[in-house]
Amino acid sequence: MSTLITPHTDARMAEIIEKVRGGERLTLEDGVYLYDSSDLLTIGQLANEVNQRKNGNKVYFIENMSLYFTNVCESRCAFCNFRKDQGEEGAYTLSGEEMIAYVEQHIHPGVREFHIVGGHNNHVPFQYYVDSLQALHDRFPEVTLKAYTAAEIDFFTRISGLSIREVLERLRAAGLKTLTGGGAEILSDQYRQKMHVDKANVEEYLEVHRQAHKLGMRTHTTMLYGSIESHEDRVRHMLQIRELQDETNGFMVFIPLSMQPKSKNAGMMRRNSAYEDLKTIAVSRLMLDNIDHIKAYFINIGPQLTQVSLSFGASDVHGTILKERISHSAGALTPEGMTREELIWLVKGAGKIPVERDTFYNEIKVYE
Repeated sequence: MSTLITPHTDARMAEIIEKVRGGERLTLEDGVYLYDSSDLLTIGQLANEVNQRKNGNKVYFIENMSLYFTNVCESRCAFCNFRKDQGEEGAYTLSGEEMIAYVEQHIHPGVREFHIVGGHNNHVPFQYYVDSLQALHDRFPEVTLKAYTAAEIDFFTRISGLSIREVLERLRAAGLKTLTGGGAEILSDQYRQKMHVDKANVEEYLEVHRQAHKLGMRTHTTMLYGSIESHEDRVRHMLQIRELQDETNGFMVFIPLSMQPKSKNAGMMRRNSAYEDLKTIAVSRLMLDNIDHIKAYFINIGPQLTQVSLSFGASDVHGTILKERISHSAGALTPEGMTREELIWLVKGAGKIPVERDTFYNEIKVYE
């Protein structure tokens, strides 16, 4: 058994260490204690041990592109700087042909996945969203379509009058393979009310993923942290994801998303600290014992901290992305994308083994 970096822990931490090493599930109280603790190195080491059991030294990435068909949105979430009103300067809604032209200008042969999200644009019918996927699938059949958040799926049910299952079936027929993880924010209806999250509530978000998993789809899920929520809110969020995973086993990865300020000029005190980002990744790894991967999202925490996070429980560094917009429309100061070579360098620089994957974590190439 490995020795703790910080051996002089209190009795409560020692109990958690024993639970983790014995494979015992952590409780809400355990998670809140970890968040409140200042013993970051012990928490990080424990998370690293869990990740080593699941993934060894392998760290995964994918060659993908982020695509945004529309930024017009009926919702006015307090943290969003991406959305526009119909007719507002900068608002856009692309046709399938326009998106294909954009992709053909920027795609390269290694791209395996389109990551597609956007606004809840109620000025177009549901068929627009179906046709958007169909156009991409017809032109690029070899590229996996990872599209739409659970909140977007819920929005589609409202504008179409269809059930969640019917919406998913229509989209799958057009080429959809998996859902993105966004729209979760913090799974607390009180939080969602205070932050004006005028889209799917907690139960609706979870039900969309439940229905997707019942159809055989494997999906992604997120947590947007760093605003008004408490540590207990974050842990309760993780527990709700864990409970659904116990039921369906449909989540592939959990993605903690560090809240970005409204402006790139926002000062350091308006951003999450590196300490908070690392602790959130580590606590996520410890609480979500039934999900294989925790993602370090370099778009939000930066390449260097992403490297460090690979010793704090993270096993995935996302992908090449190619011009991310949502975080950068807020205050993200990080790169808008990275090349395959840069991602390999990043992972090797952390003493890990880079593994290029497909959307479903099938290994394409291991870079020893």
